[in-house]
Amino acid sequence: MFRRRRHEQPEQQAAEAAVERQARESGPWDADEPHPEGDRVDLGGMRVSVSEGLDVQIAVAGDQPIGVVVLHGDSALQLHAFAAPKRGGLWDEVRTKLIASVKEAGGTVEVTEGSFGPELVGTIPGEAGTQAVRYVGVDGPRWFLRAVFSGKAAVDSAAAEPLEAVIRDVVVVRGEEPMAPEEPILLRIPGERHTGPAPSSAAQNPFKRGPEMTETR
Repeated sequence: MFRRRRHEQPEQQAAEAAVERQARESGPWDADEPHPEGDRVDLGGMRVSVSEGLDVQIAVAGDQPIGVVVLHGDSALQLHAFAAPKRGGLWDEVRTKLIASVKEAGGTVEVTEGSFGPELVGTIPGEAGTQAVRYVGVDGPRWFLRAVFSGKAAVDSAAAEPLEAVIRDVVVVRGEEPMAPEEPILLRIPGERHTGPAPSSAAQNPFKRGPEMTETR
């Protein structure tokens, strides 16, 4: 997905990328490519679909939003978007780092072929013993999306389907500013981009029904 061959002229790369975009039926999507309209919440660097039964939360470090957490039943999905080089993706490199990190922490992990290509499945130590985990990576044009499944969705394909659908509908907004590879793409909490009087409760909660946006610190 979004990969380019080496030794090709920019015109040929652009033409092949256009054909690939037309052929794809699902994302993750780049904000600059044609993609289906949908009920998504705008988080700045990421637009995430919302639907009945999903609880969408923002993970915050200090005052900075750093990722998105989507809860569904006994399962959770974490989403983080990063800048990537113009040529080549990050997933191969990140996957190698994750393998080393999991093993160093006393967990187990193996590479498998999943819905989005090569991914990692295994176990990591937790407060209540070991827990199952599944890492998915998607390389986009100048961005990389990392998804982490935990709970039932890490081991049960049926439980993972609603959360995989969220990944396929994500829109990544990379922006044009220079960024170092693996630098997090900035997110924002809905309703906090305005200055002046505090927005109304309707503006703070962009969902008409079902999911609720909360902060996870």
